[in-house]
Amino acid sequence: MSDNKDEIRILAEPQMDPSVCQFVIDRVVYDGLANCTNSDMAKGSPLLEGLFSVAGVDRIMIAGANITIGKTGAEEWSEMAGKIGAVIREKIQTGEALISEDFDKEQPTNKELWSKVQDVIDAEINPGLQSHGGSVVIRDVKGTVLFLTMSGGCQGCASAAQTLSYGIKEILTEKVPEVTEIVDVTDHMAGTNPYYS
Repeated sequence: MSDNKDEIRILAEPQMDPSVCQFVIDRVVYDGLANCTNSDMAKGSPLLEGLFSVAGVDRIMIAGANITIGKTGAEEWSEMAGKIGAVIREKIQTGEALISEDFDKEQPTNKELWSKVQDVIDAEINPGLQSHGGSVVIRDVKGTVLFLTMSGGCQGCASAAQTLSYGIKEILTEKVPEVTEIVDVTDHMAGTNPYYS
């Protein structure tokens, strides 16, 4: 019901990579960054365990109100979104901690890689974005996975995904090849593929 104060709103935003979809929740799910690449890592974290129980879910990244999920197999996101949304709602409604307190401790920040990426952002990426009123900020680096937020003119911009994929990612993977994955954890709040149960 629309007047239910406990209604949990979720936007499903398929990314340019067809194997990835970002789910934007109307509340913070985890106050930190959780990059979970297999079901063993998920143990002890109810939300991660629940999401890995959905057939096809291959990897999960959670930051604030954003849950980015990678999949394997041919099942479309339109078919998986309902199952994923149901798990998210169920786990949130328990009122219990969704992610283990120890999860973040098991994934130390890669400070050396952070420093390399920051140098490239300062010298080559942000000067160009700032001319359009935008900028990119590193949120964290876990292993070889880089978490970024886009701010200013880039936040909520319809071209943000293109800027990230064809501009930022291209430059960073060329200059810092150690980075294996770049995740945009910005809350753009501009979903074009809303999903409601």
